[in-house]
Parts: sequence; structure tokens; C-alpha cells
Amino acid sequence: MITSFRLISYLEGISYLLILFVTMPLKYMFESPEPNKVIGMAHGFLFLLYIVFAFVIRPEKQWNNKTLGIILLCSIIPFGTFWMDKKYLSV
Repeated sequence: MITSFRLISYLEGISYLLILFVTMPLKYMFESPEPNKVIGMAHGFLFLLYIVFAFVIRPEKQWNNKTLGIILLCSIIPFGTFWMDKKYLSV
């Protein structure tokens, strides 16, 4: 289960960075909204999976409320999921 969460967190982080640094500039600077729609939909799905998996993994990793809050917060901070993986999921 942790391996799946790690994969989801990486994919969620990558999709977030793609939205911020690729598709949003394409949408607003070059008037091309199509990539943003596709990546945005994938990111939304991955974001929801990230949240669900964080709650599923919580008992296994014995995270307290503060730790869970930090892990959830990492999903909305650029590069946060990569830091979270290194701090809370690496062995």
C-alpha cells in the first residue's frame, strides 16, 4: 500500500508542476486551454487518490493529526509531495 501511495504522490506532484509551469502558461500566454483541461483532469483524479491514500496509510504509519495535516498540506505546495516522500515514506 505504501508503494502505491509513493507512486501516486510522485504522479500527483508531477501533474501539479505541469499545470503550474506548462499548461497554465500555455492557456494564458498562448491561448491554448486544451492541455490544461487534460492535465487538470488527471491532476484532480490523482489529488483525490493522494488524499484517500493518506488516510488509508495513516494507521499503518501511525501518523498523528499534525503529521497527517502536514502530509495533506504537501499536496498543495509545489514540490511538497517529493519532500513528503523523502521525510515520511522513505525507509
